[in-house]
Amino acid sequence: MPPLFAVCAANAGVTALLGVGTTRLYSFGDAPENVTKPYAVYQVLNGVPENYLGEPPDIDGWNIQIDIYATTGNSAEAVQTALRRALENVCHVTRLGRTGTEPSTKLKTTSLDISWHHPT
Repeated sequence: MPPLFAVCAANAGVTALLGVGTTRLYSFGDAPENVTKPYAVYQVLNGVPENYLGEPPDIDGWNIQIDIYATTGNSAEAVQTALRRALENVCHVTRLGRTGTEPSTKLKTTSLDISWHHPT
């Protein structure tokens, strides 16, 4: 798995919005109850192993979705932009999601997908 959390937690733009020390970027399903907003969760959509003839692969491809939750649409979009800027130097942003409202919590949401080739 690529070092998603480490890259984001080392970026001042991300930590300005998601916190320093306890950066609010969680694996899907691991965000604490009543977490401070905004926050983000990520999940691996799929991993694509490279296959070489005659030698083990030295790199794998990972497709990761990041979902952002905030109290306002502007805040959700600001986090999306900060994450995008932090990650664009190490991977490709392949999708920017639209802003919506989570029906059960009324939180504003947006998302982005990344494609990351990471050494094995």
